[in-house]
Formats: sequence, C-alpha cells, structure tokens
Amino acid sequence: MARAVTAKYEELILEVEFTPSSGTYTPVCGVTDVSVTRQSNVDETEIPDCDDESLPMAIERAVRSQTVTISGSGVWALSSHEKMLDWWYSGSTLSTRLRNAKAAADGVAADTTIEEGPALLVTLNNSRTKGQKVTSEIELQFDGVPTRTAKGS
Repeated sequence: MARAVTAKYEELILEVEFTPSSGTYTPVCGVTDVSVTRQSNVDETEIPDCDDESLPMAIERAVRSQTVTISGSGVWALSSHEKMLDWWYSGSTLSTRLRNAKAAADGVAADTTIEEGPALLVTLNNSRTKGQKVTSEIELQFDGVPTRTAKGS
C-alpha cells in the first residue's frame, strides 16, 4: 500500500508583507489555525430541448468569478498586535501569501508553492475567557485571484 505524501502543520505558512514593497513577508504570530477557501461563483442557464419542448430543460453551468479567502484563529500575540490593528484600520490591501513548504521541498517543478496577492483584512475579532489567553479570529479576502508560483519558477 502506498501512503499519500502529506504536509505537516508548519509546512503551510500564512505570511504578510506588513511593510509594503519591502519584499519581507512575516508570518502572523499567534494565528495557529488557518483555513483557505477557494470558491468558484457559478451561473446556471436552463437550455430547452428544441426537438421536444415537453422534456425537462438541461442546466448548463459556467464559472463567472473566483475568490480566495483565508480565515484563521489563535492567541492574540503582542508581536502582531499593532500590525494587525494598523492593517484593519487602514482599510488597505497588503501583499499576502500562502507558502507550501512541503511542495517547495518535495514537489515536482510544476507544483504550486506560493499563492500571493493583495488582500484585505476584513474581519479582526478578539475574545477573552477568564483563565484563558486572549484569542483572535481573522478573515482575509484576496483582491482578485492570487498569483500562483510553481516550484520550478
């Protein structure tokens, strides 16, 4: 039996270029749970049978647009505190990337290792529970579809 090759927790990295055009990407410290959603928005059109209009129509679908969002949660780290608040209050995009270190190390030349583009910080929540550390929840939305970089690039 051949086992699937999988990535470890630390091999999928969410990074943000907090200083625009610096080329320096920093992981968002404290965000320990990250989910990536890639969604196609689909339109449907009902197509009649021209030979027999009594038959049910066929439904044809086409992708109208695509969106990528990232949600995350974890503890509220002091090292990310001001950066995240500045980002949210500015309402601006920052270059954001998802880096797949497993694909970079062990993938083939055509494997995507980075998905990168301008993103908005659309949700920034904090919670407290007595006896626990302050936590955070974030949601990022890419402004457009991220650019993919392959290992061989």
